[in-house]
Amino acid sequence: MIRFPVPKNIRQFSEFFINAGFSLYIVGGAVRDYYLNRRNDDYDFATDALPEEVKQLFRAVIPTGIQHGTVTVLFKGASYEVTTFRVDGEYHDGRRPTSVEFVRSLEEDLKRRDFTINALAVDARTGALIDFHEGMRHLRQKSICAIGDPALRFSEDALRIVRGCRFACQLGFSIEERTFSSMKELSRNLSRISGERIKSELFKILASDKPSKGIHLLQECSALKIILPELDACKGVEQKGMHRHDVFDHSLLACDAVPKEKPLVRFAALLHDIGKVTAKVDHDGERPTFYRHEVYSTELSKIILDRLHCSNQEQDTVLNLIFHHMFHYSSDWTDGAVRRFVNRIGKTALQDLFDVRKADQIATTGSNDFSHIMLFQKRIADVLSKSDVLTLKDLAVNGNDLSAHGIPKGPEMGIVFQELLDTVLDDPGQNTKDRLLEIARKFYENRMNVRGS
Repeated sequence: MIRFPVPKNIRQFSEFFINAGFSLYIVGGAVRDYYLNRRNDDYDFATDALPEEVKQLFRAVIPTGIQHGTVTVLFKGASYEVTTFRVDGEYHDGRRPTSVEFVRSLEEDLKRRDFTINALAVDARTGALIDFHEGMRHLRQKSICAIGDPALRFSEDALRIVRGCRFACQLGFSIEERTFSSMKELSRNLSRISGERIKSELFKILASDKPSKGIHLLQECSALKIILPELDACKGVEQKGMHRHDVFDHSLLACDAVPKEKPLVRFAALLHDIGKVTAKVDHDGERPTFYRHEVYSTELSKIILDRLHCSNQEQDTVLNLIFHHMFHYSSDWTDGAVRRFVNRIGKTALQDLFDVRKADQIATTGSNDFSHIMLFQKRIADVLSKSDVLTLKDLAVNGNDLSAHGIPKGPEMGIVFQELLDTVLDDPGQNTKDRLLEIARKFYENRMNVRGS
């Protein structure tokens, strides 16, 4: 067996443990990925030294998860997460152990892990491999296999069901039969898992080479209907017409077609049509029309994003792309119409929206002919080269200017500002301070005062 090439700084790090009578092992993903020829410089360590004993070995130790035996050691400009060997107490809620007990045995520590390929360990000084659970055999077989009794592993923490699908997706592995059977049997327990934990695993699937594999596995083991029931409901919803697939498979193909460097945009592509399940359908011959499905998709996606505890910025990004994915550009648009489109979408979101639209087309027809999108992108570039005044902050006047000319701050000023922006979007040449103040004064006197009276 090829020894793990332990870097010099980690060998030096291990010497502090060895000289004090302790052991230190590299565990987890870094070991697995090395034997898969995958780059992973994120080292995790396990030791028989108790957290307080680790703190005595080094000057700078941060108690990042000390209740679970984990500390972060700062050593020669690097930070290393070190966890004491432990066994977990009983799991009563399918999420976390009621207690942990520190032990001195590496073998006991590795028993509590999820899958055999994640239970490999390497001596941090010599690079010798320790494999108590046939992890290397399963690596060669490209198989995801739970340690020991699969039902027990997934009863302890139901998130492992999603992790199993994620690892199979990331690594291109299959899931061992008994393991998959237990995943399916216990998938209902995922309802106990927090949105944050689900989101973390889901976004790792979205960042993989082909996220559709992970989503398919989640659907096949009945996990998807627990964590993303809105997407699971799309299975079997036929579209016909130009579409080659039902809404579910169409959504997965669209997700795959977005660049993998954009997992958040992939999420938008995955959810962009989920509203077709609830949208009003008009069957025109062989081609059903899902009226306002982008609106329903946006509403359902908001529920999903809230459930996963996505940030406001993440929500804004995804919902904006879903709501606007049905845009229809034609060459007879005026420059003002183009600027209004950019104003509505946001200049920084344009490329993401075009990525979703391209992915939607690939999933619909299989075509990679994006000439119509390229024409629109060129038109936008041409229009913005003449004027990139697109938002209120780009106007030549501000609130103080309007206030000094008798327009009170508040809702009325907001209406005046919108009128000024509409004017400038149509004719950027109007964006001078004197001209905008003149327009604002007349609009307020002729329209706002009349409305107020």
